[in-house]
Amino acid sequence: MSIVYQTNKQTGITYAYENEAYWDKEKQQSRARRKLIGKLDPETGEIIPTRSYKKTSPQTHVPAKQGPVPITKIQRRFYGATHLFDQIGQQTGVQEDLKACFPKIYKQMLSVAYYLILEDNNPLSRFPHWQRLHVHPCGEDIPSQRSSELFQAIEEENRMAFFRKQGKRRIEKEYWAFDITSISSYSEVLRQVKKGRNKEHDRLPQLNLALLFGEESGLPFYYRRLPGNITDVTTLRQLMGEFNVMGYSQVHVVLDRGFYSQDNINGLYKHHQKFLIGVKLSLKYVKEVLEEERENLQTWSNHHPQFGVYGTCRTIQWNYEQHRPYKGDTLTEKRRAYLHLFYNPEKAARDQVEMNDYLTSLKQDLEQGTRKDYRMKDCDKYFEVTETPKRGKKIKPKEEAMKNAARNYGYFALLSNEVKDPFEALSLYRSKDMTEKGFGDLKERLNFRRMQVSSQLSLDGKIFVEFIALIYLSYVKKKMQDAGLFTKWTLQGL
Repeated sequence: MSIVYQTNKQTGITYAYENEAYWDKEKQQSRARRKLIGKLDPETGEIIPTRSYKKTSPQTHVPAKQGPVPITKIQRRFYGATHLFDQIGQQTGVQEDLKACFPKIYKQMLSVAYYLILEDNNPLSRFPHWQRLHVHPCGEDIPSQRSSELFQAIEEENRMAFFRKQGKRRIEKEYWAFDITSISSYSEVLRQVKKGRNKEHDRLPQLNLALLFGEESGLPFYYRRLPGNITDVTTLRQLMGEFNVMGYSQVHVVLDRGFYSQDNINGLYKHHQKFLIGVKLSLKYVKEVLEEERENLQTWSNHHPQFGVYGTCRTIQWNYEQHRPYKGDTLTEKRRAYLHLFYNPEKAARDQVEMNDYLTSLKQDLEQGTRKDYRMKDCDKYFEVTETPKRGKKIKPKEEAMKNAARNYGYFALLSNEVKDPFEALSLYRSKDMTEKGFGDLKERLNFRRMQVSSQLSLDGKIFVEFIALIYLSYVKKKMQDAGLFTKWTLQGL
């Protein structure tokens, strides 16, 4: 093979050709064939290729067009509600805090919490069916035996770390509403299940659950499991001790009057905690102030149209006592407090109707000989029962006791060491209803009226997951209430 140069006379351009030898079969001889490879540069004497020389363009692979593929799996899954919960978890910090405290199992915990909310009143045995139809954080099935293992893996140290993280997100911003409810159980092996008295008069043994709700956020962020026979009064001392352990100071709490006792008020003052608590009208210092303010209380200037009640505040001196074992004495001094008195005409009418119905039922119990133990004291207070062989049983009402009770229909009182305005105090105290609604959600929507666990570890873990579900449920209800959505939607419908 050789290169031959040939100049075009008209243009003066020199072209380079490549001579290629081949065998001519027809003439049976060797011949040559020229192939243009470029032109000669007159200045440099180099060949400028006219096209790619001795280069082969790569063969691009064109994939074959895919034919029809048969469908082998059909699935429909719901994502709306669980996506909503994912966003709530991010906004409240629950997901972040759970991940920090339970890095290995937090997704399973969230999936169970989602299930408890969306499948109200259904046992965990239906989780496999639910998870096949819903997108959820875990993404896998959690059979009944695995859920027991999950509950047992939730340890006390990690739970307390979660409470601290959640508390710090809201601790300086709001009052905390605190209350206790009872949960019945058939178990005979749980150590805190005891015989106790509850508002539903359930005769099963029970344990108590103390719950803290944020007044402004409407969210729960702490609970404590307590023995079923413990009283509200003794619970508050334990709660204050746990505040110190968790590093909470300057706490603001709203308490029902069931927590009232002289020792508890002294304890709140001692720990420098701000409080608002309901008090009974039968207390000596409350009766004295009420008698002084009874006539002035119902004047127009003390009426609040939004609440529909009359209210006034009196500054009083609390007789503070602190026992000091290290000195062997008792410190006594005066502390400032604010006593708020209220009168509600609608409540007075309701009190009258309820008292009449109650007295009628007490009289029927006495006539039929079916007095209930928890009402015996009231039977003796309002009725006098005499029985003779000739006249038989005679029941006489104690009119003076009934008149004294009627005198305070519609009145109620609150005590605080911080809030001076009576209607601000009333607004804060009514936030306590959130705990009652929270207990209702736990028992009704989250299927926790009866405990169905057989070990202490499973109980502790299940209560915690129920508590996580309650945070999400409370968030949705608070947002619906603020936006006025309850006029158009139910919670389940939303």
